[in-house]
Amino acid sequence: MAEMEKRLQNWAANLTYQASKVHAPDSVAQIQELVAVATKIRALGTRHSFSDLADTPDELISTAKLDRILTIDRGAMTATIEGGVTYGQLTSRLQAEGLAIHNLASLPHISVAGACATATHGSGDRNGNLATAVSAMQVVIANGETVEFSRAKDPDQFSGAVVHLGGLGIVTQMTLDIQPTFQVRQEVFQNVPIEAVDAHFYEITSSGYSVSLFTNLEKPSIDQVWVKSVGVGEPKKEFYGGTAATHHLHPLPDHSAVNCTDQMGIPGPWSERLAHFKLAFTPSSGEELQTEFLVPRHHALGAIQAVRGLKDRISPLLHISEIRTIAADELWMSPCYDQPCVGIHFTWRKNWESVRRLLPVIEDVLSPFHARPHWGKLTTMASRKVIALYERLPNFQTLLEKHDPQGKFRNDYLNRYVFGTEA
Repeated sequence: MAEMEKRLQNWAANLTYQASKVHAPDSVAQIQELVAVATKIRALGTRHSFSDLADTPDELISTAKLDRILTIDRGAMTATIEGGVTYGQLTSRLQAEGLAIHNLASLPHISVAGACATATHGSGDRNGNLATAVSAMQVVIANGETVEFSRAKDPDQFSGAVVHLGGLGIVTQMTLDIQPTFQVRQEVFQNVPIEAVDAHFYEITSSGYSVSLFTNLEKPSIDQVWVKSVGVGEPKKEFYGGTAATHHLHPLPDHSAVNCTDQMGIPGPWSERLAHFKLAFTPSSGEELQTEFLVPRHHALGAIQAVRGLKDRISPLLHISEIRTIAADELWMSPCYDQPCVGIHFTWRKNWESVRRLLPVIEDVLSPFHARPHWGKLTTMASRKVIALYERLPNFQTLLEKHDPQGKFRNDYLNRYVFGTEA
């Protein structure tokens, strides 16, 4: 069982983990031993969270060595994986067997368990967040025992457990719904006028299987609209006043598109189109910060326009903003619980002090639209405001207390945003 003493940082290097020990076990039994005797301990995935969600003052358990795809059940159309598997590993295997999952986030480099625990979402009017593919989980809870949460056996508790924010324990195994493979073509359109977006927002977001709008807020237009459509089709030359790109593009104008998934309407497997970035490339050096707010879809235009009103303050700190849609789900701690949402994402320049001063201004203008911050991104929103937005949070508190009565997996983040304390 490997143990690392050096303090780790997250991918963006904006956070140094407090933990004095980072374990890298290669078996469930080793995880059980570590958890049973720990005082404070948390799981550590691929470290792509920008918040202190995974941090703890004592010990971390890296799941990186639990990276096997255990079974693919074509009868049940499920895949069962270990807790350290990344989407890149999973998608490569599924596609090789003519299979797929319903959606992907921008990066295939992130762990499946970590993405699901934080309700990371991908895009698509009819696509639920990535956690909606989960049908069962095996978790090592505070006493070192393993517990299974299953959609089939106990759907209500399961709905509370999937987006668990690391508070239930260490996920060692997950079962995901799968489907037959499918082809996707990706087209990019430039300079779609703001007036067209405001007038046809819902038509635009429903124009493909997955749609992303990128803007730096400096122009009277959306810089790029990425439309990912299923199957083969005739490429469009125009799109709501925008024009089709004539070559592959990166969302940032000064970046090469070499690490972006293929565009130009060229069909390819879902595994090579639904993410924005190719598995074979590191998408960037991590020299960025990220924030995202999710608002109920009926508030989308008001929220987007409110952000646009701050463009003079936002643009100097912004690399790019991305707007995506997500379907409603039944997962208690998902921002899309019982409501379809629109995600307004900000990729910031790495200037935390300036971003930290700006975030309360953005959060204030988005407050009337019931905006919820992404669990893995940066926010300064008061914990009482976040807590008030989650109607099933009391049930979630009860679920955590049942499986972790001593608060072994609790940290500052959970104390703030789940239990409403700073202790």
